Amino acid sequence: MDGKIVQTAGRDILGEFAPSFAHFNDDILFGENWNNKDIDLKTRSIITVVALMSSGITDSSLKFHLENAKKHGVTKKEIAAVITHTAFYAGWPKGWAAFALAKEVWREKPDEKNAMERHEASMIFPIGSPNDAYAKYFTGKSYLAPISKEQLGVFNVTFEPACRNNWHIHHADQGGGQILICVAGEGYYQEFGKDAVKMKPGDCVNIPAGVKHWHGAAKDSWFSHLAIEVPGINASNEWLEEVSDAHYGSIAE
Repeated sequence: MDGKIVQTAGRDILGEFAPSFAHFNDDILFGENWNNKDIDLKTRSIITVVALMSSGITDSSLKFHLENAKKHGVTKKEIAAVITHTAFYAGWPKGWAAFALAKEVWREKPDEKNAMERHEASMIFPIGSPNDAYAKYFTGKSYLAPISKEQLGVFNVTFEPACRNNWHIHHADQGGGQILICVAGEGYYQEFGKDAVKMKPGDCVNIPAGVKHWHGAAKDSWFSHLAIEVPGINASNEWLEEVSDAHYGSIAE
């Protein structure tokens, strides 16, 4: 926690405009004062946060020093107690302003035990609601989030680990078919009679009308893809048999 503090912000921002100020900031304030061992860096960080908050400075300067405090070992519980205590003496509105920044700095990550939350946090699209209307065509649980219903149908489909849909075919007299774009996790796409293709974020699969296929998650990963419906004449879907455990197990890692 007590590594040497090195600061270059003064020279980076004001080096040409105010070289003396940059020198005092980088070499004296941070270079000498912050590296003085009479006070440990954690305590010094807390004192600085209190001083800035008491002065009514609740902008990027305070956020920088909150980040610095976290870096030097100040916990969320400790910073909450520090801000609360200071607010009694410096002013309650300053406490509110400081907490707004502290919540950003100590923002909690999704529950490490909740894989679904971690997966949702990894992409810009929502997971949506349980895909109950099509549940009978899936092995495992899936979720559906409509992204667009105008011009083109675009849906974010999410599969829990090992979930996959049945073999199926998109029919159309002309046009039709589907495009899949993986947006999170890992999964598979397979055309009947061909090897399965592994899909990772950014991968795209074009599925012409009339092709028997299935898609779903890897056994140890959540999987989300955008399903884009290609317009066609007399377009329809034909749902077929399940992808058996034996078949899935033969290709899923």
